[in-house]
Amino acid sequence: MKEHIATAVSEAILQAYGIEWNVKLGYPPRTKLGDYSFQCFGLAKALKQNPAAVASSLAEYVRAECCAVTSEGPYLNFSVDRASLARLTIERVISAGDDYGRTTRPSGQRVMVEYLSPNTNKPLHLGHVRNGCIGMSVARLLSLDGNTVIKANLVNDRGIHICKTMLAWLKWSEGQTPESTDTKGDHFVGDLYVRFSQESEHDPTLMEQAEEMLRQWEAGDQETRELWRRMNSWVYEGFASSYSLLGFEFDKFYYESNTYLLGRDIVNQGLTQGVFENIDGTIAVMLPESFGLEKDGARKKSTLLRRDGTSLYITQDIGTAVRKAEEWQLDRSIYVVGSEQEHHFNCLFYILKALGFEWSRGCYHLSYGMVNLPEGKMKSREGKVVDADNLVSEMKQLALAEIEVRQREQLECEDRDELARKIALAAIKFFLLDQSARNTIKFDPTASLSFTGRTGPCCLYAITRAKSVVEKSSTLDLPNPDYSLLTSEEETMLLRTIADYPEAIQTAVDACDPSEVAGALYDVVQTFNEFYQRVSILSAECPSLIASRLNLTKATLQVIRNGLWVLGIEEVDAM
Repeated sequence: MKEHIATAVSEAILQAYGIEWNVKLGYPPRTKLGDYSFQCFGLAKALKQNPAAVASSLAEYVRAECCAVTSEGPYLNFSVDRASLARLTIERVISAGDDYGRTTRPSGQRVMVEYLSPNTNKPLHLGHVRNGCIGMSVARLLSLDGNTVIKANLVNDRGIHICKTMLAWLKWSEGQTPESTDTKGDHFVGDLYVRFSQESEHDPTLMEQAEEMLRQWEAGDQETRELWRRMNSWVYEGFASSYSLLGFEFDKFYYESNTYLLGRDIVNQGLTQGVFENIDGTIAVMLPESFGLEKDGARKKSTLLRRDGTSLYITQDIGTAVRKAEEWQLDRSIYVVGSEQEHHFNCLFYILKALGFEWSRGCYHLSYGMVNLPEGKMKSREGKVVDADNLVSEMKQLALAEIEVRQREQLECEDRDELARKIALAAIKFFLLDQSARNTIKFDPTASLSFTGRTGPCCLYAITRAKSVVEKSSTLDLPNPDYSLLTSEEETMLLRTIADYPEAIQTAVDACDPSEVAGALYDVVQTFNEFYQRVSILSAECPSLIASRLNLTKATLQVIRNGLWVLGIEEVDAM
C-alpha cells in the first residue's frame, strides 16, 4: 500500500511539474488526518513555490486506488480503508511467521562476517562482547537478505603476548593447571598475562626472555611448541564455554599460527609486477594522497616486508584475505574490528585493489567504538577489564534480585536461574546493539537491566504479556475478526509499527547496523505496551472485536520474536 501510494505521488509530480522525485511517505501527526503523509517542503524548495500550494495542486493529480487524498497545509494526507489495511498487515505478519521482515531482493551473495578475533593470552572482555553481538546480529541480518553467510573467527594465537603467558607459567605457576586450581582455562592464562606485566615492571630482562621464547617458537623448537599447544588448549576450552554462554556461533576458525606466513609470496609477486617498491631494502606500497602526507610532505607508505624478509601484520592479512576469498568464493567480506584499526583496513583494501583482486571491492571494515567503564578505558595488561563471564554472572545476580522482588513465589513456569541468565543477556545485548556501532559507549549495568524504558528486559516483558494473552485465549470460541473495529489511536499506532518493521530490516541490512532493528523493536514494544494498558483485549465489548485484537496481538508477538532473534536475545515465558 505504501509503495502503491508513493508511486502514485511520483507519477502526479511528473505529470504536474515534469520532474522525477524520490517520494518517501511518513505519517500524519494525528491519526485522524490519515494513514500516510507526504510533506512537500523539499519539492516546493526545488520548484521555488509555496509548499502548501504544491500540496493543494498535487491533490488534484494523485490517482491512488483504495485511498482518499487531501491536502493539509504543506502535507498530502492519504486515508486508506482501515479494515483492509489492518487485515493486510496482520495477515501478512501471521502468514510469514519467522520470515516476516525477510527481504525479497535477489541478493544471493556469499558473505563472510569475520568477528570477535580474540587473543589466547586473556579471556573475553566487554569489548569482545560488543564485537560478538554486532557480528552475530549482522550475520543474521544478511541471512534475511537472501545471502549465504559464513561466520568466521580469526584467533590471535601467536606472538610476543602469547610468549609472555608461557614464560609466566614456567616461572611462577609451579606446574599448576586450570584443572588443579579449578579455574576456567582462559581465566587461568589471563591471570598469568597480568602477572607477567606486573613482574616485568621490576625486572626488564623478562621482556628479553619472552622475545627469545618467540624466536624459539618461530624456529619450531619442540619443547616451546608443546607448551604453546598445551596452554592454548586451555584457552580454547574456556572460549568455547564463553561462546556458548553468549550465543556466538562460527562456521570457520582461522588461526594466526597458520596464517602469519601467508602474504609473503603475494607481496613478492606484487613487487615483480611493480605494485610495490623496494625502499632501502624494505618492500612497501606508496599510499595515495587521500591517506594524507607525512609531516615533511612526503607520501605515506605501508611496509609489507622488513629488511630481513620477515612479514608484518598487514602482510599476513593480505594472505588471509586471498585465502578466504578463494576458499569460500566470496562476494563480500565484512571485518568487525574496532575503530582504532581503521587505517590498517584502509591500507589493506587499497593494497588488495592495487593487486587486481576484483572481490576486494566487496571488503568492508565494520568499525565500532570502544566500550568504556565509568572510570575510563579498559586495560588488559593491568587486569582492569570487565571480564565477559564475570559480567554475565554479576548481571545474572542483579536480575535474580529483581525477579525475587517482582515475582515472590509466583514464578513456576521457568527455572529462576535460567530466567535470570536470559534477562541478563537481554540487558547486555540490547544495550550494546541499541546504539550505532561507531559510537563509543559507557556501559551502565543498572540502566540496562531496567524492566521499563528502552532496554532488553522491557522487550522481554512485552513478549511475556503478548504470550499470556494468546495463551488465555486458547479456550475461547471466537468468530471471524472484523478489522473495521480497530479504530482506536492505540490500535492504529500498533499496526503502523509492525507494518514498518520490514523497512527497518532493509535499512539495517544496507547499513550493516543492528541498532536500526533495536530501534524498530523498541517502537513495537512501546506501542504494544500502550495498547495493552489502554485497550481491553480478551474482554472487549463484542466477540469480533476480541478476535481482531487477539490477531493484532499475535502479529505483534511475531514481530517482537523476530526482532529479538536478530539481536540474539532469547525469549522468556514469564518475568
